[in-house]
Amino acid sequence: MRQRGEHKMRDAVVIVGCGMMGSGIGAMAALSGRRTILVDVDEAHTCRGRKKATECICLRKENALVTEQVAEKAVTLLETSTDLAASVKKAFLVIEAIAENLPAKQKLFAEIDHLLPPEIPICSNTSGLQITQIAALCSYPERTVTTHFWLPAHLVPLVEVVMGSHSDETMAKNVMEELRRWKKTPVLVRKDLPGQLANRIFQAIIREAVDIVASGLASAEDVDTAISCGMAMRFPEWGPLMHLDAIGLQLGLAVQDSVLPDLCTDRKANEYLRQLVAEGKLGSSTGEGFYDWKKRDIAEDMRKRDHFIIGAVKLKEQLDGE
Repeated sequence: MRQRGEHKMRDAVVIVGCGMMGSGIGAMAALSGRRTILVDVDEAHTCRGRKKATECICLRKENALVTEQVAEKAVTLLETSTDLAASVKKAFLVIEAIAENLPAKQKLFAEIDHLLPPEIPICSNTSGLQITQIAALCSYPERTVTTHFWLPAHLVPLVEVVMGSHSDETMAKNVMEELRRWKKTPVLVRKDLPGQLANRIFQAIIREAVDIVASGLASAEDVDTAISCGMAMRFPEWGPLMHLDAIGLQLGLAVQDSVLPDLCTDRKANEYLRQLVAEGKLGSSTGEGFYDWKKRDIAEDMRKRDHFIIGAVKLKEQLDGE
């Protein structure tokens, strides 16, 4: 993304919100060689954010996803600030990563919109809200898009770039060009619908997975195993639509006609899931959910997840380079 004319001194990516997502996003911006400013409400938050971003950079270095030289430079490019107005004066790109609260995001977007010239993109990392609503108080909503980074943001390549009702497509594509510099894989979502793109697919999988457990067809562990050791093994290089083309659409049509009538079609969350929540079985935080977390270690499972993602990213980069 290029800066022109009177804004040529705008050389920074500004990340507003230094939590789990903001710090990972900031790490990737800095690793691309961009000056990166992490902004939050106080110094304690910004210091934690910088520390976490540095840890993300080190993790990529330790796993040979970046060189030591690139990592060392990235750490020097990380800055922190509690002054939003002063920070955005240096920005050619702003990404908001605060809590999923619509009024708070609307207020922040309106403030940033007032501070920036209209050609500077303002993005939201929202996973559940719609950018059209977030930008409702902006004077220049055409420069707003969602940039939904998938957790963990410093490892998973996908970023969904979602256009709102007023978003300019050229602006959205410029943001995608910048994200590619960060070694991200952006996809353009042209309609501002709940769940964006990937989460719509993911929620359909979750709906069927929960229904299978609720119906007694299989245990939670066997459902997760079937996904992780089956279809998920193919997905990094073999999406479902490519799969249909490979097997032949006539076969795909026959399978759908046979299987779809028996799948869950609920338009609301499964009652089994609702009952778990009502009983206070909220997952790893309470010690029980679909799994018994008194017998499992969520930190260790997350470590294994990240290790697998790192291996998959390396392999995909290798395959893409062939």
